[in-house]
Amino acid sequence: MAAVSATTEPERAAGWTIREARAEDWPGIWAILEPVIRAGETFTWDRDTAEDEARGRWFKQAPGQTFVAVADGPGDSDSDRAAGAILGTGELHPNQGGGGSHVANAGYMVHPAQAGRGLARALCAYSLEAARDAGFRAMQFNAVVESNVRAVAAWKSMGFEVLATIPEAFNHPELGYVGLQVMYRRL
Repeated sequence: MAAVSATTEPERAAGWTIREARAEDWPGIWAILEPVIRAGETFTWDRDTAEDEARGRWFKQAPGQTFVAVADGPGDSDSDRAAGAILGTGELHPNQGGGGSHVANAGYMVHPAQAGRGLARALCAYSLEAARDAGFRAMQFNAVVESNVRAVAAWKSMGFEVLATIPEAFNHPELGYVGLQVMYRRL
């Protein structure tokens, strides 16, 4: 990660820049969130979540943050990689209030065309630095769907450990009831 604060400076990587989200980013964010929410395979949100509700849930207030990865460069024939296109998004916030507010929680969604390019890991790395900069001491994921093996492997490779798997806590539309994993790491 860059030596500058993640909360004030964009993070640049191969082909994208990660920065705090702005209001005008919402159409690009919603274009990523909506199909993920509707598929119901990796997030615990109601599959019928309305756009206004999603916006209210995704955009966070300090010490939380919502951020986006936008494509760099002059663009190319692939419209999802055109300069300025939103390729992925994330959010972080306190996992609990009061005495538990020193532990962050986060979520990430990536445009399907960007899968396998390391963007989810980059969003996670950005959020870890932003959480550290905001004074959080740890990060916890409350509900990683165990059948989302790519995400589980990515988070483990970034230092998260599975603390528990709650059996049959998620009703996957194709697989039926699968476990939800609680993952944690210190910052």
